[in-house]
Amino acid sequence: MITLARGARPARTAVIAVAAALAVPLVVAPPAAADAPLRVHAAARGKFIGYAAATSPLANEAAYRTIAASEFNQVTAENAMKWESTEPSDGNYTFAGADQVVAFATANDQQVHGHTLVWHSQTPGWVQNLSATAMRTAMQDHIATVVGRYADNPAVVSWDVVNEVFEENGSMRPSFWYNTLGTSFIADAFRYARAADSNARLCINDYNVEGINAKSTAMYNLVRQLRADGVPVDCVGFQGHLAIQYGFPSSLRENMERFAALGVQVRVTELDVRMQMPRDATKDTTQATYYRNVVQACLAVTACAGITIWGFTDKYSWVPDTFSGEGAALPWDANYSPKPAYTAIHDALDDGSGPGPDPDTTPPTTPGTPVASGVTSSGVSLSWTASTDAVGVAGYDVLRATGASGGTFAVVGTPSAASFVDSGLTASTTYRYQVRARDAAGNVSALSPVVSVTTTTGGGGPGPGPSSCRVAYTISPWGGSSGFTASVVLTNTGTSSLSGWTLAFALPSGQRITPPGWSATWTQSGQAVTAAPLSWNATLAPGGSTTIGFNGTHTGGTGEPTTFTVGGSSCTVV
Repeated sequence: MITLARGARPARTAVIAVAAALAVPLVVAPPAAADAPLRVHAAARGKFIGYAAATSPLANEAAYRTIAASEFNQVTAENAMKWESTEPSDGNYTFAGADQVVAFATANDQQVHGHTLVWHSQTPGWVQNLSATAMRTAMQDHIATVVGRYADNPAVVSWDVVNEVFEENGSMRPSFWYNTLGTSFIADAFRYARAADSNARLCINDYNVEGINAKSTAMYNLVRQLRADGVPVDCVGFQGHLAIQYGFPSSLRENMERFAALGVQVRVTELDVRMQMPRDATKDTTQATYYRNVVQACLAVTACAGITIWGFTDKYSWVPDTFSGEGAALPWDANYSPKPAYTAIHDALDDGSGPGPDPDTTPPTTPGTPVASGVTSSGVSLSWTASTDAVGVAGYDVLRATGASGGTFAVVGTPSAASFVDSGLTASTTYRYQVRARDAAGNVSALSPVVSVTTTTGGGGPGPGPSSCRVAYTISPWGGSSGFTASVVLTNTGTSSLSGWTLAFALPSGQRITPPGWSATWTQSGQAVTAAPLSWNATLAPGGSTTIGFNGTHTGGTGEPTTFTVGGSSCTVV
């Protein structure tokens, strides 16, 4: 135990001296053979493959140490670097566990990712009860001491600086940090970490941000704003605590790409894939597919540095103690035997020379016949019995043809749920619809039976023909202030790809965009606004969509635009 006065810093303790004793004999033979360990294949692909280290088995179990050393080239301390472990009382530091992890990594040529500096959990009560001034000082001193201890150690290359600051709806988590310091603690923590180590990569980390959703969009907006303000956020961590019963986040790669467009590195930081017990072969296959999908997404995105698995053996997984009735989340079982998930990770990282597992080629079941409701002169609501799939249904394609017979069916929507609203239709016209399901592996079901729908007669004769684009615009005022957030979903309802699109509309009087916005390049002249795509969403396939948005201010009203155009052609507004 090292006892310090507030503001003092300890001398760095050398951990390399004990590294030799912790080294596990390791043979690495490039180029990677088909049966080489994970770390060899990962390195060949320019990625890391890591694990979260538990200090007790790292010290006491030879089987644990052997796998940890031979299979991985990166390590995160599961608990040993958290605040409660490193500074359990004010100014009293203990680094036994942290030094153990760093020494083992050094001995086995592994990078260390520090986890985690500022978090609402596993932080001692003495911190949580401080005044604002004292809390900020404690945070600064803690970061300076912990990060500073390893700043000159070449093995420690990155840190989770701030962890889990959002609720599921994208609002700020009402933690003791936020309630005492507001949002300023986030930027301060990154600046303190950069002062302590000028070379480390500094990350923000959260769970349930793997796909594009309200929480990940809030993270995106925060990172964009922090970087615009000069805050040294270098990377974004997607924790990746997945469960086979909830489906795979099919927009993972797209989400990685949009963050990468901000100029940050991305990584999967805490991957595990749990299942409802008991474990069986079918669940193992699904789990293996999920692991493979994550690895393939990271390999496809240059800015994805690698993947850390949260542990590696079910013997020491956190899942059973946290999720009742669930477990078996890791690639090795409790007896250190590799599971199908290991093979999936290995062969996804492999350069193709290995045999690889049989790919998922089973399509989802056929959706039920669409049921039409709410038919108007220009639109219809459709719903159908959902498909099932061994891995999980990723979404549906809704196809439409005009007329009671003949014509060509084309995709007009790609909903994730078993319902869809089609709009922009012509009055007094018959349309036919079919639906098919897609899974995360790209398999497509058979087409559902056809349903025919005839729109009602509109006032003043037939309405306009179908638009090739549809816009859903949502504005969310900031309570008690003149700010707001606008979200825009642009969908290609045409039959061919929409490439290099530019969306144009006019904001109501008194509304202004606060640059730079997200997922598009935004410009405003007077009340006229245009949004041009980024590289990752420049082309929208038929039925494809992208979500873009911006923050703004108003002087008296939060009305919504009424007309949107793409390439000069009007879009349907829903």
